[in-house]
Amino acid sequence: MLYELRIYDCCPGRLPALLNRFDTITLKIWERHGIKQAGFWTTVIGPNNHRLTYLLQWESLAEREKKWTTFQADPEWIEKRAATEKDAPIVANVSSEILTPTAFSSVK
Repeated sequence: MLYELRIYDCCPGRLPALLNRFDTITLKIWERHGIKQAGFWTTVIGPNNHRLTYLLQWESLAEREKKWTTFQADPEWIEKRAATEKDAPIVANVSSEILTPTAFSSVK
């Protein structure tokens, strides 16, 4: 099992728009593509309070490549993402890391 750690640094004041987009749009499209999330977090204490951090769960890198590529090309996603950003960009920066659990991890 692999996990993808994704961190979205939002443009100032745009975190509520990003949270709303995930809640009302993105997660439904992910479900259709078989993309599994393992959790979402916002930063309460730390250097950036405009940040969304989440984990995706993958069986393999091949699964990730196939499903993520298909999601990114989904016409509904492209249309709705553009609509949510018509007034201003939401995300300033995205970082992503692929992680594998250690032998002693509670998450396998």
